[in-house]
Amino acid sequence: MTDTTITTTARPWLDAELPVDERVQLLLDEMTIEEKAGLFFHTMIAIGDLDEANPVFGTPSAREFVEVKQMTHFNLLGAAPTGREIAAWQNRLQRLAASTRLGIPVTLSTDPRHSFSENPGASILAGPFSQWPETLGLAATRDPELVERFADIARQEYTAVGLRVALHPQVDLATEPRWARQTATFGEDAELAGILGSAYIRGFQGASFGVGSVSTMTKHFPGGGPQKDGEDPHFPYGREQVYPGGEFELHLKPFEDALAAGTRQMMPYYGMPVGTEYEEVGFGFNRSVITGLLRERFGFDGLVCTDWGLINDAEIFGQPFPARAWGVEHLSPRERMQKVIDAGADQFGGEACPELLIDLIADGAITEQRLDESARRILREKFELGLFENPFVDEDAADDIVGRAEFRAAGEAAQRASITVLTNDGVLPFAPGLRIYVEGVDHDVAASYGRVVATPEDADIAVIRLQAPFEERATMFENFFHAGSLDFPEEVVDHVRAVAAAVPTVVDVLADRPPILTPIAEVAAAVTVNWGASGAALLDVLGGAVPSTGALPFDLPRSMSAVEASRPDVPFDTSDPLFRFGHGLRI
Repeated sequence: MTDTTITTTARPWLDAELPVDERVQLLLDEMTIEEKAGLFFHTMIAIGDLDEANPVFGTPSAREFVEVKQMTHFNLLGAAPTGREIAAWQNRLQRLAASTRLGIPVTLSTDPRHSFSENPGASILAGPFSQWPETLGLAATRDPELVERFADIARQEYTAVGLRVALHPQVDLATEPRWARQTATFGEDAELAGILGSAYIRGFQGASFGVGSVSTMTKHFPGGGPQKDGEDPHFPYGREQVYPGGEFELHLKPFEDALAAGTRQMMPYYGMPVGTEYEEVGFGFNRSVITGLLRERFGFDGLVCTDWGLINDAEIFGQPFPARAWGVEHLSPRERMQKVIDAGADQFGGEACPELLIDLIADGAITEQRLDESARRILREKFELGLFENPFVDEDAADDIVGRAEFRAAGEAAQRASITVLTNDGVLPFAPGLRIYVEGVDHDVAASYGRVVATPEDADIAVIRLQAPFEERATMFENFFHAGSLDFPEEVVDHVRAVAAAVPTVVDVLADRPPILTPIAEVAAAVTVNWGASGAALLDVLGGAVPSTGALPFDLPRSMSAVEASRPDVPFDTSDPLFRFGHGLRI
């Protein structure tokens, strides 16, 4: 008798010849309530010693997660210098999981980690991975083939280190110009978001879902974006989603397209709908949305995981934050958990309290039949991803795949393709060898395009890179979510005017939100926007080494008064925008 025969006899669910549903049932029949409960929690973890708690993120050790809490789903925060280091840590974690009674493998997920932004609540710097523009930048290319190619490359890099669930794409519509989460969307247009979101899903999941796939968790159903005053619902002051234009249905369209493309998982948003036919509670608690809309109307039987931190208050970077239990703040954590399950969700994002769920089952508040319903969905993903056959990755191959030269080149080409030229008085493309004054561009990089000088007065051309404006908030965590006014501070505008008075000036803006460029466009010789592009990528476009091809994925408002008068749920609703969706000059 072979080792394989012994294993499949003792653990018959490991027999890969059996249908997946049968394997799921065989495993489910063997599981205790405690083991089932552990499946429901999908929380943060960081690379490090498996026996040490993480003081930065305030999480227990991996060993406590796996052996005590019996959890098997983790969202990987941060990165490591190399793909090999991530792969080696992943293998250690899988060996720990394999040593448990049933040996259920871990599923690792991640927020986007292929671009330029760093936000512990939303995204991770590319690090060793190939570096691409943010999702808005992908949208600026208007190229579904490029988007699918990106996702296919990201799939290869993810799977090389054991990341098997993408906590993206984000197909919300960027209809409120002040909203903090736009950079990871495909912009303001529902049709474009649906087309590109579908391409993204195809690239990550592959032609057929299976061993080489990354499961996509599309978010944030039924559409983030229509936030009151543009505030983000990570925070109490941003909890309301409003629909004064009656466009709730429009925000569903990209999700319908994602479902048609086969997305496997779905994440409801934090926000609570106000003034609609739906219950005024956060979408993760909302049975009328999760069961009524997603499950019944759209027929979705995939995994639904809540956004992070709906149940318990938490401390983030030393500051206390309440649970995002909008509309149900008065409920206890135990009652909130029951409401999430009753709503039709399967997993609790960012939580690690299976004891609460176990108590609910023991008290009869949640039946084991309901527990099994979600457990089947959760286990089905693990089986179909091939994790039971081989949860380990090739550490030697990881460094060859992660950040491979051709992948990096593709990402750099996408950066150049996304750069969007808004105005040009003839200064672009600039000739090689000019005297260049730069701000926000590495001098060594700029030196490859001309002679770098110290002052505008000594230059033939100036290039200034700016970040779209935002208002400072009270805590470190809040300031990762750029919010508030889109007007540049007067001192920034004055500085641009002073440089532009001395030399023809190109102003490039990282447009993670649509900035008010009116005063800058009045004085700059040329204005461009980007969504994550290196200095070299920008100068390649400005100097004409590659053509400019980007097009705006949203309108750029003319003024803050126009923004404040617009309706948050209605696309293209600011009066007389300075530049319209689709604008982009060719130079």
